Amino acid sequence: MVLGLSLSTYTLLHAILSLIGIAAGIAIVLGMLGSSHLPGATALFFVSMVLTDITGFFFPVAGVLPSHIVDAISLTALMVAIIALYIYRLRGAWRWLYVGAVGLALYLDVLVGVVQAFRKLSFLRPLAPTQSEPPFLIAQLVVLALFLALGIVAGKRFHPETRAIA
Repeated sequence: MVLGLSLSTYTLLHAILSLIGIAAGIAIVLGMLGSSHLPGATALFFVSMVLTDITGFFFPVAGVLPSHIVDAISLTALMVAIIALYIYRLRGAWRWLYVGAVGLALYLDVLVGVVQAFRKLSFLRPLAPTQSEPPFLIAQLVVLALFLALGIVAGKRFHPETRAIA
């Protein structure tokens, strides 16, 4: 039992929150590419990602795992993004910090998704049983390259000062 839920129900809730966060994050990044701020998707992204990261700490494990470190980094990035948007209204360098922080939080969630896919999906598990094989490393590099490219382009194109923020 975790927070009154069976472990399988808790895991499902955590996974659903993560998938909602990924979908909302993709919408936000696509919006950034068109210099659009999407308040609804942004709020959904922040709520689902913060809850995903927080619920990650409650799984019954002994000690600190890499997933806990990823959650802590993601929560820090989300805090920066929330402050950049809602307090500093993306003025000056806060626009770049917002783009980078949103991109980092989304990347980390997708990174965990790739790890989980190679662990849980029967057609991927044989390709990388120890997660140190080339297919796993290639998948991680492709995700990293994609997020770096999207982050750079979004940072250049996202200029919401001509539109209402939050």
